[in-house]
Amino acid sequence: MAAEGFKIDWPPADASGGGGGGGGCCAPGQACDDGACDAPAPKLTKIHIAGWPGCGYFRKAKAALETLSVLFPDKYEIVTHESADREAYREFLFPLRDQMANSKANSHTSSPFVAMGEDFAAAPADCTYLGGCDAALDYARSLFGGPTAAPKPAASVADGYTPGNEYDYDLVVIGGGSGGLAASKEAAKILGDGGKVLVLDYVKPSPKGSKWGLGGTCVNVGCIPKKLMHQSSLIGELINEDARHFGWVSPASAAAAEGEGEAAPPQNVHQWDTMRSEVQSYIKGLNFKYKVSLRDAKVKYVNGLGEFAGEHQMKITTFKGKAKTPKEEIVTFARALVATGGRPTALSCPGGEHAISSDDLFSLDKSPGKTCIIGAGYVALECGGFLTALGCDTTIAVRSVLLRGFDRECCDKIGAFMAAKGTKFIHGATPSNIAPTADGKYEVTFTNGSTDVFDTVMAAAGRTADTAGLNLAAVGVEASPKNGKLQCVDEQTNVPYVYAIGDVLQGLPELTPVAIQAGIMLARRMFGGASEAMDYKNIATAVFTPIEYGAIGLSEEEAIEAYGEANLEVYHSEFVPLEWSLSPERETDTYSGFCKVICDKTANMNVVGMHYLGPNAGEVTQGYGVAMKKGFNFRDLSETVGIHPTTSEVFTTLTVTKSSGASAAAAGC
Repeated sequence: MAAEGFKIDWPPADASGGGGGGGGCCAPGQACDDGACDAPAPKLTKIHIAGWPGCGYFRKAKAALETLSVLFPDKYEIVTHESADREAYREFLFPLRDQMANSKANSHTSSPFVAMGEDFAAAPADCTYLGGCDAALDYARSLFGGPTAAPKPAASVADGYTPGNEYDYDLVVIGGGSGGLAASKEAAKILGDGGKVLVLDYVKPSPKGSKWGLGGTCVNVGCIPKKLMHQSSLIGELINEDARHFGWVSPASAAAAEGEGEAAPPQNVHQWDTMRSEVQSYIKGLNFKYKVSLRDAKVKYVNGLGEFAGEHQMKITTFKGKAKTPKEEIVTFARALVATGGRPTALSCPGGEHAISSDDLFSLDKSPGKTCIIGAGYVALECGGFLTALGCDTTIAVRSVLLRGFDRECCDKIGAFMAAKGTKFIHGATPSNIAPTADGKYEVTFTNGSTDVFDTVMAAAGRTADTAGLNLAAVGVEASPKNGKLQCVDEQTNVPYVYAIGDVLQGLPELTPVAIQAGIMLARRMFGGASEAMDYKNIATAVFTPIEYGAIGLSEEEAIEAYGEANLEVYHSEFVPLEWSLSPERETDTYSGFCKVICDKTANMNVVGMHYLGPNAGEVTQGYGVAMKKGFNFRDLSETVGIHPTTSEVFTTLTVTKSSGASAAAAGC
């Protein structure tokens, strides 16, 4: 009886013939016992593993891979490169890995090293880098159901914590954002009535003086106001571009059409101050709810700055009265959690101090008017997109590429869509100077020599971790001098009793749900006896640009680097969303909807990346996040019956591959 979850797709859907037909006598990848058969011998996939026997990770990965050669002797050959010790291993590995066209391979130092190809020792440049122990185990598991590993235990180091300690607090959380609040409430729930949990949150005003309440960046100056203003722009498009084609007209327009009145203005007018007031009112309601939730969870909240003052010591500075007189207090703690997030990086050019940032945009009293946005990340493109739709003449200055780190094909389509909608782009240039004008505007000189005058200049060229004021040196926590971020292993810093989550972590996704999940899981490990670590792989995300973008897993570029282009199959489709199909104003949007699925041909066509451009990208992408988390292949997707008519169903009807060269344009409904 086959093991549960065992998946071997045989016969393939397009197989023809068999023993009794004219299509051949043997299956691809299987040995033939017919001596008269002239079919070529199947080509084995060679997996090379290098390491040294004293390394437990090498032994573990080697055992897993050798199992493949036993189960699939006609498909896999495992080649072991075993060195005597660590030094000999590195002498063998380093000259070979440096020849590979993969930056991760070039920096790999640990044991084991796993690659796929014909001859790693003689021709490493022709091999595809797989990774280390975890990558080898993931690859082996993927042949039996999917690429995602089972939950792994955290690599935590004992931090000396004991229940019933004499510290003032079991846990002090610095930062009242989504992650910090989630972690503190979970910790308090586990600890119960005897628990002592403190949250410190003080918002330092932006350089332009903007400040806000409890809840962090997402609630106050990020996800929430951004999505609401994006929604305002979508409503404007529905009213001005789509409504009349679906039969909706104002009474004045209807009367004019019947010759009983004057023609009404063709466009509705957006009122920035109304939108800003409603958005800020909603946010203030959330700020209040967060305070209540902390009280109900029996978490103490102090509106104060926290900084380390020595081992297990925290200095808290509060500011009282209208004069904001500082008051300092020292408390002790068993464990501390840094959850301070990040702040926008200031422009370094002369006059950069005149630029606002996303910390200021959502609370402006009036429309920003003609706006120049510096940057090309999701903040720049999301804000630039809705500002254009709300009637602002918007220019985005792009130093290199749009949305670095995302799928390049999708990013280029986003840029083209935004340009068609009226957003202007200056490519390959950044400001060299920003100078105020006599009439209250700003003249911006760019590095390409061009100049223009704007009402508002906005900096959106990255974010810096807000750790500079924490006095990390007092406890020995190491931070990056470049961006202030902390290098952690399973959210634990180099000082065992100091932890970190969210945007302060080096090299991990800067997403609110990630910080929340990591905070909850960390609290369970710290105080609830749990061992499961946060899994940062295959996390669904969305970018709320004018054409929304949803993504899970690897971009096509990352997949090529990880698996090799020859080992991938990419299915794709271009389509017109049905809800856009009646409006001539959306003519420039023809075939603007797009999706693609990236599959690993060497591992049962497992899906390693999914990408979507179109309406409601977050809602469309979220459901597929579960499938990516568990692991699935293209056959699972194609055998799923879609909901019609939706844009999400396009994923279930994909048939065109990039390698075929056929048009990806969808036909019919």
